Amino acid sequence: MSTYTENDIKTLEWNEHIRRRPGMYIGKLGDGSSPDDGIYVLLKEVMDNSVDEYAMGYGKQIIITIVDKVVTVRDYGRGIPLDSLIIAASKMNTGAKYDNKAFKKSVGLNGVGIKAVNALSVEFKIQSFRDGESQMAIFSKGVITGQERMLSNEKNGTLVSFIADPELFGHYEFNREFIETMLRNYSYLNSGLIIKLDGKEFVSKNGLLDLLNESLTKEPNYPPIHLKGEDIEIAITHGNDYGEGISSFVNGQYTTQGGTHMAAFREAVAKTIKEFYKRDFDPSDIRQGMIAAVSIKVQEPVFESQTKTKLGSKEIAPGGMSVRNFIGDFLKEKLDNFLHKHPETADAILRKILESEKERKAISGIQKLARERAKKANLHNKKLRDCRIHYTDKHERSLESTLFITEGDSASGSITKSRDVMTQAVFSLRGKPQNSYGLTKKIVYENEEFNLLQAALNIEEDLENLRYNYIVMATDADVDGMHIRMLLLAFFLQFFPDLVRQGHLYILQTPLFRVRNKKETIYCYSEEEREKAIKKLGVNPEITRFKGLGEISPDEFKNFIGESIRLDRVRLGNDDNIPELLEFYMGKNTLDRQNFIRANLRQEVVVDELR
Repeated sequence: MSTYTENDIKTLEWNEHIRRRPGMYIGKLGDGSSPDDGIYVLLKEVMDNSVDEYAMGYGKQIIITIVDKVVTVRDYGRGIPLDSLIIAASKMNTGAKYDNKAFKKSVGLNGVGIKAVNALSVEFKIQSFRDGESQMAIFSKGVITGQERMLSNEKNGTLVSFIADPELFGHYEFNREFIETMLRNYSYLNSGLIIKLDGKEFVSKNGLLDLLNESLTKEPNYPPIHLKGEDIEIAITHGNDYGEGISSFVNGQYTTQGGTHMAAFREAVAKTIKEFYKRDFDPSDIRQGMIAAVSIKVQEPVFESQTKTKLGSKEIAPGGMSVRNFIGDFLKEKLDNFLHKHPETADAILRKILESEKERKAISGIQKLARERAKKANLHNKKLRDCRIHYTDKHERSLESTLFITEGDSASGSITKSRDVMTQAVFSLRGKPQNSYGLTKKIVYENEEFNLLQAALNIEEDLENLRYNYIVMATDADVDGMHIRMLLLAFFLQFFPDLVRQGHLYILQTPLFRVRNKKETIYCYSEEEREKAIKKLGVNPEITRFKGLGEISPDEFKNFIGESIRLDRVRLGNDDNIPELLEFYMGKNTLDRQNFIRANLRQEVVVDELR
């Protein structure tokens, strides 16, 4: 029987708490292979402070360098008050953003971000330049190791450099593409701000209009509409793809999971267009194919986590106008005026809505039959082994909820027996799904597998109703498994691209090899890891090659879908043209694909076959 005494009560130093619970402050740690890994959140926390200076009218340039994992950010704002530099970097809940005087509409309000960077860095240096003087402090893992006050000829501003602690982050690498996307967004949201990354410049003159134009992979149905007001900016157009592509920002923060401002925009744009045309269109027809970006600035934003990916604020300021009314009133005036002044754009929008309406009505009868079939199929017993919790309350999707999509009884059985029944669900495919490329959405309802998968995800009417935060394709590491993965990717990209854009679709990485002796077992995810394991374990270890998920016992599978789960997020970049991608990989150009495969065969595969 365990005891519980005064000796069990501990008080942690601020830096020790951050290091023990980094997920509370920066989300997951990661190795840099995903854009939401912690090393990028560290950079973002430093950047937010520099961008806030620009937003307040100080400093037009931010210079970033990354050399041998040393990240340096120099801004030319006001500089942190010299006597407060050390506590600003090392005392929790200390900052200048609480009373809304020095910083009126900033992202960082909790006095936490820069301290998290400090605590999670093996080396952290911060230096402030103000009016001919400078104060510098150096820390390691949040503990101060040196400081110096000096005269300086440098321009006012702040310099921060850090090295993320390999003890926590392991062997990590910075992906320049992820960083450049982050910096490009900063430039779009702060017109005129010059950001330089190792000499490469990011600057935008037209804000969200530039963002939209540069993200388009083909000509839209009409030139983007660009609307600006005090504390709000919106850009809108329509394409011909399924779904919606809406990016949202608050005080310069990219809110990848949306929030109250996203919901308000989606509602307001539908309402304004319905009132303009004086027709009771279905909102889904209005938003079908919509590509948009919305940015607002609010005082005291309330985010749902320290990583600030979802806005929870309902008011612009205490006792002030609601976010819903703020965005609604803006669109009612500005968008309505624009459509009256630009009848050619209004006509293009009307044609797009009518096309979407026509398609929806054409499959409405099939939808009804499909729903009935889904009910008769006894979904929860036949195809879906559900988890016990989907929502933290009746409105919010649980951030931990996961759906594994797998094929075959043995693979489904292994995952089902080893999963966390509270948060992890399993959907079983029967054989290979149909190639959906080139087909209309009608196929989603006529094909039993697609219809039941859509019902399990609850995305027929609106992606906001999605029941799982993570949709994970769990297929075998062989040719058939890769083919199933491609067919699923085609389905999601063709009909539900927003699911991918919003970061919900993942690929489960399972080990290819098990290398063990009597004392130790090592699971290896690549040829390189296998060779290292063989050297580590010595002479003649037992080597097992896993070809199918069903070959991995449930007891072993717990290692791969628990805390140490490896997931590769399916990402869509700015240059990814979905129709072109699907046409090349899933179309009828078999010869072109064969030539592409031959030209891009990995050398190590050839070597392995010759052994």
